Amino acid sequence: MRTDPKTISEKILSLKSRTDARAGDIVEADVDYVMVNDVTGPLAFQEFEALGCEPVRDKIVLIPDHFVPNKDVASAKQAKEMRDFAKRWGIKNYFEVGRGGVCHQVMLDNGFAYPGALVVGADSHTCTYGGVNAFATGVGSSEAAAVFATGQLWFKVPGSIRVLLKGRPSKYVGGKDLVLKLISDIGVDGATYKTLEFGGTGVSSLTVSDRLSVSNMAIEAGGKAGIFPCDAATVAYMKTVRKDGFNATLPDGGASYERTLEYDLSSLESMVALPHLPSNGKAARDVQVQIDQAYLGSCTNGRIEDLRLAAEIMRGRKVHKDVRMVVVPASVKVFEQAMDEGLLTEFSKAGAFVSGPTCGACLGGHMGILAPGERCVSSTNRNFIGRMGHRDSEVYLAGPAVVAASAVTGRITDPRDLEAVQ
Repeated sequence: MRTDPKTISEKILSLKSRTDARAGDIVEADVDYVMVNDVTGPLAFQEFEALGCEPVRDKIVLIPDHFVPNKDVASAKQAKEMRDFAKRWGIKNYFEVGRGGVCHQVMLDNGFAYPGALVVGADSHTCTYGGVNAFATGVGSSEAAAVFATGQLWFKVPGSIRVLLKGRPSKYVGGKDLVLKLISDIGVDGATYKTLEFGGTGVSSLTVSDRLSVSNMAIEAGGKAGIFPCDAATVAYMKTVRKDGFNATLPDGGASYERTLEYDLSSLESMVALPHLPSNGKAARDVQVQIDQAYLGSCTNGRIEDLRLAAEIMRGRKVHKDVRMVVVPASVKVFEQAMDEGLLTEFSKAGAFVSGPTCGACLGGHMGILAPGERCVSSTNRNFIGRMGHRDSEVYLAGPAVVAASAVTGRITDPRDLEAVQ
């Protein structure tokens, strides 16, 4: 067996396939969990039933979230298919409406993603879990069905791009700003079928929530995965969501990378991605755009840390008279914590609409839909044409601090500028 140093991806896929996996190899690996939602689940159920076998029940997680609550008869039928599948096969990890939330946050809240794990999901932003040192990636519904049946899946081991971080971000700057800057530098295809592996002394200055935001958007650069090392912050976080053990995975010194990028977090500014690509990044201070809507939530920035930051900015202020603000905690757990901390009251006092957890607005499915010509600053992950409504609407991606500041001023705003006019 070779003894060459390995990347995090190579180490996890070696362990799960019981092989000496290297970039470019094809391996068949044991999957720890497979997740589907109300949109991707029905096709997976159909494909699985055609196989005529019993499911690997304990590895399956079913989470309705895209059209929650159901917006019409068609979405209600999709949700019923998931509910019926869970009942028929006795799937214990089914999270009914009101008991779960946005699928990726529910996976994290319940400890299904953890260091050293191999997790797949029939949703492209499954790569989120790399923020807690898992190898996690999106798959198709038919591939999810294969995992339902066997508990395994084949993978081509991705090569890795090393992203070295140093320094500490300034106030109001976080993981979303880092990933928007990164994608603006390498483009939406700059990491196609690669792992973005983050490291360096700057990692410790990023919260786990920040890391999850960064990994979430690895797919927006074409990445197969986005992975952070496991450190003290990861371990502390895992103790809050998972009782069982996990396998902290670090890269070997001298591991082979396809390229190395370096970022000084102390020099980062609040970023905004202009329509219609996440790679159209600019400093928020350089964007002079009036907005109609501000959206805070999603699997990218709907965690408690995001809500706290936005509430801090909005405390004692009001949403601009020409703007509507929508606030969506990412899960029931986050919603309840925000309620206990009084954050939801702060948003409501400011004039924002607060919702239970749902993906609805993020994908333009329902709630918060944009009319022709309207502009939204959003803490979500995609700003493609028509993403949140009419094809002539515009979505500007930003972190929670920029979203909150912009909601107050009625235009894209760097939160430091809002402080300056107090």
